[in-house]
Amino acid sequence: MAIRIGIMGYGNLGRGIECALKQNKDMELVAVFTRRNPETVTILTEGVPVYHVDDAVKMQDKIDVMILCGGSATDLPEQTKMYAKYFNVVDSFDTHARIPEHFDAVDAAAKESGKVGVISVGWDPGMFSLNRLYANAILPNGSDYTFWGKGVSQGHSDAIRRVEGVLDGKQYTIPVEGALEAVRSGKNPELTTRQKHIRECFVVAEDGADTARIEAEIKNMPNYFADYDTTVHFITMEELKANHSGIPHGGFVIRSGKTGWNEENTHIIEYSLKLDSNPEFTSSVIVAYARAAYRLSCEGQSGCKTVFDIAPAYLSAQSPEELRKHLL
Repeated sequence: MAIRIGIMGYGNLGRGIECALKQNKDMELVAVFTRRNPETVTILTEGVPVYHVDDAVKMQDKIDVMILCGGSATDLPEQTKMYAKYFNVVDSFDTHARIPEHFDAVDAAAKESGKVGVISVGWDPGMFSLNRLYANAILPNGSDYTFWGKGVSQGHSDAIRRVEGVLDGKQYTIPVEGALEAVRSGKNPELTTRQKHIRECFVVAEDGADTARIEAEIKNMPNYFADYDTTVHFITMEELKANHSGIPHGGFVIRSGKTGWNEENTHIIEYSLKLDSNPEFTSSVIVAYARAAYRLSCEGQSGCKTVFDIAPAYLSAQSPEELRKHLL
């Protein structure tokens, strides 16, 4: 019997989940839930109903795993612990500093209900986290480096759009090539924030807006741009739509470490991603972990899990015998 999936929220991530489910034949989408008027939401999958979020709790018996597609700032800190009382859940909570408290809240709710909650699933946190762990375990004497991009940062793009006089904008995070080369060569450089990434902004300003003020406000914005070398380009709305409508991303996790009695040998472990669509790739990771959540639940496990707690075989639709034969 197929694993029955519910999608909570139908934005870029929700649509990505729907696409990913089409490629996983052991899973089926049974319902989409939205805060909007359900009659105004059209999904890709024929015959699957769209409900208001208020109706979700009534469907406990029809959904094996609820995938939560809200934002990390305000949605997921409340939603995940709430829905873990009723469903096995998976989320993509990505505020790194708050993961420990989010884990504790979801763990308490899921243990009380006997459900499984898997949090912070995606590529960072998620696949990058796993690669950092593997590399640290293998090369305990070494240094970690994480580079993001080239890609669109949705949070930084939102910050641009909040500046007075800005109609629209996109921001790209780009690794500094010299820093990447130094790390890959095994030099173990100590790099500041500014030395690792640059930020490139494409901005559509309102007619008559003070572009010098907008540029200065962006470049000096604390927590977003002030600590980086930032370039601001002013373009037309037509150029933005033609050249910057996608949501690509990617990055690198690198560990440089030493082995040998006198630490005479250097080793580099590198994991990289090049993504045409950030939300669609994130969705694909989430769907694999939804399978794991279901399997753990069937075994009688409960509580909160992260990617660190789940064995790789739980992610795959293949049987353990098939995995040993073809992938080991």
